Amino acid sequence: MIEILNAAGVARGRVTGALVADILQTMKRRAVVGTNLLEINAWTKEMIFEARAASCYVAYEPSFGRGPFGHYICTSVNDAVLHGKPHDYALADGDLLTLDLAVSLDGVVADSAISFVVGDSPQPDSVAMIEATERALAAGIAAAGPGARIGDLSHAIGTVLRDAGYPINTQFGGHGVGSTMHQDPHIVNTGRPGRGYELQPGLLLALEPWVMADTDALRTDADGWTLRSATGSRTAHSEHTIAITEDGAEILTLPTPG
Repeated sequence: MIEILNAAGVARGRVTGALVADILQTMKRRAVVGTNLLEINAWTKEMIFEARAASCYVAYEPSFGRGPFGHYICTSVNDAVLHGKPHDYALADGDLLTLDLAVSLDGVVADSAISFVVGDSPQPDSVAMIEATERALAAGIAAAGPGARIGDLSHAIGTVLRDAGYPINTQFGGHGVGSTMHQDPHIVNTGRPGRGYELQPGLLLALEPWVMADTDALRTDADGWTLRSATGSRTAHSEHTIAITEDGAEILTLPTPG
C-alpha cells in the first residue's frame, strides 16, 4: 500500500517526527560507558508513554523476525546493524551503537536511526563509516521531490556509499510510512535513476542507508531478530523520515530546537 497524506496528516507527522528525534537524542546523551541496553529500552518506553504515543515495535511480528519484537527501540552494537534486540549488555568505550526507533502518534508514524561511537575512543574507520551513511542519507533526501522517482533516491544513496568503498546489501532498505510503519514503496540503497514509483506531495518516506565495512552478507542472531555482518565487521545506519512537498522534501525527524 502506498499512502498519500493530506496537509493535516503531514502536520501530525511533523509532531511524531520531532518526538522520535527527541527520544533518540536523549538516548544518545544517556548512552555512556556502562549504560545497559535494557536501560535504554526502559527509558525509551517511558518517553513514549509520557507522550501518549504508541510503539511500532513491541507487537511487531513480520516474516523476517521470530515472534513479536517485544521491545521499544532497536539497539545494534558494533557488528550488529539492523533490528538489534535490547539485551543485558553494558556499553564499552569505543562501541559503535545504532539506535533505531519508530513511533506512532495521532495516527501517523515516524521512523529514524542514528549511529555514534560511545565514549572517548572513536575509531577513525567507524567515524568514516557513520559519516558515509549520513552523506548518503543527505544525498537521497536531496534527490527527493515531486516528480522524482524511487530509483533517483536509490541511485543517489548508492553512489555515495559505493564511492566510499562500501558493499551494498539490497535485502533491507527504506520504505513508505504513514498510518503504519512499513509501507510501499520499498527503497533499496542502490538503483538506476528514472525508475520506479513517481513521488507526489503527501508521501512520507523513511530513507535508511546502512553499510557493513567489508561485506554485503548478513547473519541472524539466535534471538531471531538481530542482524549482524557475516564477517563480524563493524556497521553503521542513518535514517530520516521525510515528507514529499510541492517544493521538495521536508525532514520530519529533526529534534525540537533548543
